[in-house]
Amino acid sequence: MYMLKGMNEALHYIEENLDGKIDLKEVAKRAFCSEYHFKRLFSLLSGITISEYIRRRRLTVAALELKDTSARVIDIAIKYGYHSPDAFSRAFQGFHGATPSLARNPEQSLKAYPRMAFQLTIQGGVEMKYRIVEKEAFNIVGVKYEVEMVDEILTPAYEEMLTAISDKTMKELASLSDKEPYGIVHASVNYEEDEKGRATFNQYIGAVMTKEVLGAYSSLEVPSLLWAIFEVDGEWTQVEEQWQRIYSEWLPSSSYELAEGPEILASQDQKSEIWICIKKK
Repeated sequence: MYMLKGMNEALHYIEENLDGKIDLKEVAKRAFCSEYHFKRLFSLLSGITISEYIRRRRLTVAALELKDTSARVIDIAIKYGYHSPDAFSRAFQGFHGATPSLARNPEQSLKAYPRMAFQLTIQGGVEMKYRIVEKEAFNIVGVKYEVEMVDEILTPAYEEMLTAISDKTMKELASLSDKEPYGIVHASVNYEEDEKGRATFNQYIGAVMTKEVLGAYSSLEVPSLLWAIFEVDGEWTQVEEQWQRIYSEWLPSSSYELAEGPEILASQDQKSEIWICIKKK
């Protein structure tokens, strides 16, 4: 509940400052967490980056102002963070499907992106099997991808990343796994967002191993961290559902918060584990 209160305080601050400067460090401070923690948590819970959320909210209230007032387009553009009418017009048309001038027409349809609020919901009382473990440093060796996410779409997509790795390579990596988390692991690290709502991160698909492996593989050094490890039975759909539940149900009601570090999915023998690094609040 403490985390949810902080997240909603952060959203209130954003709402109060849509027509001014929004300092993401201050936003994170309102949520009682680091800027990295807030950006990652917001993206995982909402499905969009915080920068994209702010952009959509600003374009929503800008459209209302265009319809309800006689203010000049250039004044509204500057008010909501655009340095030129052209930049505002492009963004406005991309979101609403109409230019700012057409938006004044009473018959013109526009989009609205409502203000968000975070809530803790109880859904079915489904058990979550997890353990809290402090692990010494380890290495993940495998194939590395530079991944970009724009408008909730990953480039390259996970399917493209996986199909690009040959069966021979996957079997070789799986056979080299000799340390927990066992099996093929998918590790996401170095998550960043820019002001335009574009998110980037590095994706490693490989295995945790103690052997020195020669060849064209990349290596990710994971420092000693405290981990919450969740067991998952089932296909990818169940994995996605469990991942969402971790951030929307388990984390808000726990005494932990996210720590900066990799997010890991490990799969072996039709079973999966989700590893997230945490720290005490």
